[in-house]
Amino acid sequence: MPRSTLDADRLCAIAGRTLAGAALDDLLFGSKAEVEAHDASALTVSVTPDRLDLLSEGGLGLYLQGVLGTARGLPDYRAKLEDTLAAGFTVDRSVDALRPSIGGAVVRAPAGRELDAGLLAEAVRFQEILHASIGRNRRAASLGIYPIDRLEFPVRYALEAMSVVQFVPLDASDEVGAPEFFRDHPMAHVYGPMGRAGDSCLTLRDATGVILSLPPVLNGRTAGEARVGDRELLIEATGTRERSVAEAVGLMLVPFVAQGWEVGPIPVERVGRERSDGAAIVDPHSVDLPSRLLRTLGGEGFSASVVERRLAEARLAGHPQPHGWLVDAPPWRPDLTTPVDVGEDVLLAEGVRPEEGILPSSRTRGRLRPETLFRRRFASSLLGLGLAAPHTTLLVSESAVARLGGELPLHIRNPVSAEFAYVRDRLLVSHLEVLARNTRHGYPQRLGEVAPVVVRAPGTETGARTRYHAGLVLAHEGAGFADAASLVDYLLRTVDVTAVREPAEIPGTIAGRAARARVAGEPVAEMGEVAPDILAPLGVPVPVGWAEVDLSALWPLVRPRTTH
Repeated sequence: MPRSTLDADRLCAIAGRTLAGAALDDLLFGSKAEVEAHDASALTVSVTPDRLDLLSEGGLGLYLQGVLGTARGLPDYRAKLEDTLAAGFTVDRSVDALRPSIGGAVVRAPAGRELDAGLLAEAVRFQEILHASIGRNRRAASLGIYPIDRLEFPVRYALEAMSVVQFVPLDASDEVGAPEFFRDHPMAHVYGPMGRAGDSCLTLRDATGVILSLPPVLNGRTAGEARVGDRELLIEATGTRERSVAEAVGLMLVPFVAQGWEVGPIPVERVGRERSDGAAIVDPHSVDLPSRLLRTLGGEGFSASVVERRLAEARLAGHPQPHGWLVDAPPWRPDLTTPVDVGEDVLLAEGVRPEEGILPSSRTRGRLRPETLFRRRFASSLLGLGLAAPHTTLLVSESAVARLGGELPLHIRNPVSAEFAYVRDRLLVSHLEVLARNTRHGYPQRLGEVAPVVVRAPGTETGARTRYHAGLVLAHEGAGFADAASLVDYLLRTVDVTAVREPAEIPGTIAGRAARARVAGEPVAEMGEVAPDILAPLGVPVPVGWAEVDLSALWPLVRPRTTH
């Protein structure tokens, strides 16, 4: 799960109460956040991918205010209408083919306050978390934070010839031209291709022509550096889709709102299109919550007062309707889009409590399916061979999938994080990640597990089918194809099967050192030696043999004929 390290003292200051370690653990039990470690004033928390706001001191602090009762309901963060900007972003059509979306907000410190070092550090840290998750390493969206008193509106977003772009990079003191910047700067090497097309690059310039940033690479220092003491900031995001930009800006507001800052929208004007006032990004959005749905989800009805109190504890606003409630959610809660999402928040706020176990009145008792026992038999065999069983997830990252090449597995539509963007179709995708995380341990390393994968199935309702594989990897100096093949032969002999092995070209393996095994003409296993050019970037210094047995394909070939 996504993880973040917070300043415990600042968190408690927002929450309005000093919290000991055990007390904080108890308060977070009903949330989607969990304490991973306490270290003096540092607090490491992990969250589910749909609650990225809880990875910030502000978001977690607002949640704690609700459960502690120090503050409830939707925070009053919206700036007065007369304080909104008349001019904002002007967008040139040249950006449409590369990175067409832009949005933003103004955040203003409360009277007598200003940007302090702690809030600035927290905002920059949370900005990078959003780049890696919502932004998919800045491909979908990237954020910038700018001091408003050092720029002039409107800010123009355009694709310009690099020959006319001069600016002082945020981490430098001398002005450079864009060609030199994209050639020499390490940030440009990583993110530059997302912000340039041929000899042109994306720019944000203020009304005086000063460069704020070269999205999505780096801010300029002259007008793009927020500093301690600033009282009014521009939060901006560019990206490939309006939704990603809106979610990134909305989440970026939460560190400031939790400290009492006001938020105002940034208008966006595009050539040939209707002008947007930008309010949709910063205003709360509403979701219907039918009372019948709550009864279905929770197994019991809730009184109106209980529901409204629980919504207030979750820092939401509930307005009664004839058959339920209209719930207002803040922009840093993009996970709340359906009635089920809001109902889940009510149930979490109500609390998880133990119930007495009641045995259903039935003369029959459930038992494991024969196919499940068959899979468990293979899991026991892997354990008996001395293979450690890793615990891997069905969802895998974009980088893990790209590493192996070949046909892409199924992609998750609108994933919350690039770390969970694909559904694996081979266990090898996950097992290489395990090897990469354990390079500090000695070798040999021998791993094996029985776990699900999801493969394409065009004729089915969902276009996919879940299958179970028995997968293993052997990492040591003498590991290779022969080891993997012999273990496949052994596993198949445990169910009285002999396979015919044939050479195969399998993505991720060394050419000529991979094979596929068939039983009665059906492919039931693949094996091979992992290519060194895949292992080297992972830091794995030894050869790796790999094999997977498709138990879902094998079971119909070996199951007893009396099995139904």
